[in-house]
Amino acid sequence: MTDFVFGNMTAAVIGAVIAFGLTVILGFPAIPLLRRLKAGQSIREEGPESHKVKAGTPTMGGIFMLIAIVAATIIVNGFWGEGVVPVLLFGILSFGVIGFIDDYIKVVLKRNLGLTEKQKMGLQIIASIILVVLAVRLTPTTTEVFVPFVNVTVDFGWFFYPFMVFVIVAVVNSVNLTDGLDGLASGVTIPVSLFFAITAAGLGFHVAGVFAAALFGSCAGFLVHNHKPAKVFMGDTGSLALGGAISAIAIITNTTLIVPIVCLVFVAECLSVIIQVTVYKKTGKRIFKMSPLHHHFELSGWSEVKVVWIFSLISAVLCIIGAVILW
Repeated sequence: MTDFVFGNMTAAVIGAVIAFGLTVILGFPAIPLLRRLKAGQSIREEGPESHKVKAGTPTMGGIFMLIAIVAATIIVNGFWGEGVVPVLLFGILSFGVIGFIDDYIKVVLKRNLGLTEKQKMGLQIIASIILVVLAVRLTPTTTEVFVPFVNVTVDFGWFFYPFMVFVIVAVVNSVNLTDGLDGLASGVTIPVSLFFAITAAGLGFHVAGVFAAALFGSCAGFLVHNHKPAKVFMGDTGSLALGGAISAIAIITNTTLIVPIVCLVFVAECLSVIIQVTVYKKTGKRIFKMSPLHHHFELSGWSEVKVVWIFSLISAVLCIIGAVILW
């Protein structure tokens, strides 16, 4: 058993190193290219005043993250990997494409709103349905769901499909909302992806473990270019792709119900927006100084760097808790 896990972890480490190196290397030519294409970030008027200086910083950096993750996964696992590779790659690429379309409309076509909420949600639901169907058809994934704490497996039957679609859309949008500070989305995703890499290797999901490790490596590599002051942003291309990747890994490894714990930072960011909007519509009052949650702490006096570090550390602690619960 030890040799089996060690072998899986060795492959995962190779995947992480490849993805890290490619992300760092690709960033150097990609950033000037994005700048020449005038793919600059627009900063919303109602955002924190300190963010105004970020206007014009190249975005859509998620493109070279995707290239690195896909390349690392295929180099280590091949194109098929027991049917798991196509599912994982669909998970990250389908949502990455949705994000790219949104980014392209906003930064290249200069239409600030990008895709409408209905268009974005519709595309996400379609991608989620396809992802779940592919997972059940191409991989050993079944409609059974592992329930932590009680450590039993429950067959969700037909309800498995809408349940998983809900989870995917929730995760994708939560990660997207978290991407609002230099290094935040990557910083929070690093412990989450590391958790899934170790968990997948331990449970025998070799291919998913390599993919999760590649996700970890790419996020770490992206921080080389995205730490404050950021030289590039990942844009929706990157943040939606990260959510799709996490969701795909969770489905393949049957750890979906542990996601709300290890991804609680993402969940809190999303809930802060929902609570803020709901309460304001009903009462005209705001619960937070600004949503998503990271802006509330910024306006409460925390520096951008402090928010990123604290949120990332909390994410790491939550992943440790998730590991304890799962094992």
